[in-house]
Amino acid sequence: MIPIRDENPTLHQPVVTIVIIAANIFIWFFVQGAGSELGLAQSLCHYGLIPGELLGSVTSDTKIQITGNYACLLGDGGSITTLVSHAFLHGSWFHLIANMWFLWIFGDNVEDVMDKWHFVFFYLMCAFAAAMAQILTAPGAVTPMVGASGAIGGVMGAYARLYPKAEIQTVIPIGFYITSASVPAAFMLGYWFLLQVLSGLPALGGSTGGVAFWAHVGGFVTGLVLIGPLHRPDYLAAQSALSRNQRSNFRF
Repeated sequence: MIPIRDENPTLHQPVVTIVIIAANIFIWFFVQGAGSELGLAQSLCHYGLIPGELLGSVTSDTKIQITGNYACLLGDGGSITTLVSHAFLHGSWFHLIANMWFLWIFGDNVEDVMDKWHFVFFYLMCAFAAAMAQILTAPGAVTPMVGASGAIGGVMGAYARLYPKAEIQTVIPIGFYITSASVPAAFMLGYWFLLQVLSGLPALGGSTGGVAFWAHVGGFVTGLVLIGPLHRPDYLAAQSALSRNQRSNFRF
């Protein structure tokens, strides 16, 4: 299921969500060279999360091929800043666009029930938790992990807890046939979470590359839990009232 939009209004402009999206796009162009071979290789080597390097479990002369012409030469322990910096890097245009699309759909409503700085803290903590989940499940991995999907998984976990009945318009490809449906957020996001768990089981303890499914799981669970103490009940009540009024006006 691919979400198109949600039937969930907002009270405030999603300023932080927009800034995060803009920051990811800026970094893609001006740090990663819009996906150029050299820019991509340098950014992944310096700012991507490499669990084996961070934990010092690989030798300092270990070389990891990133592209056809460039490789990472791992050092004696990586920087702890990669626990967060990885969440602002991407591996391709599709990777960037897909992540920013999910953030745009779900981020505004999660931001809507928090003070702006609380949402910044929430997002960064979800990114950190995603990194820790990846390290715990694949401590010897040497392929750089990049992408905002772990942090966005946290946003999706928070959304599932806050708005389980919100309707999500989705596209559902079935082979060559494509259909659409409106499904409750709890179903769509629960299905996404289950896919991450099932897909991550074969990769437990691995050191090869691929999708960091357990980072997604770690981010989702963190967002699900962390939204409890961080959200403002008065904001949520006002947002829920707006949503009810919108549905009533639509029926009328």
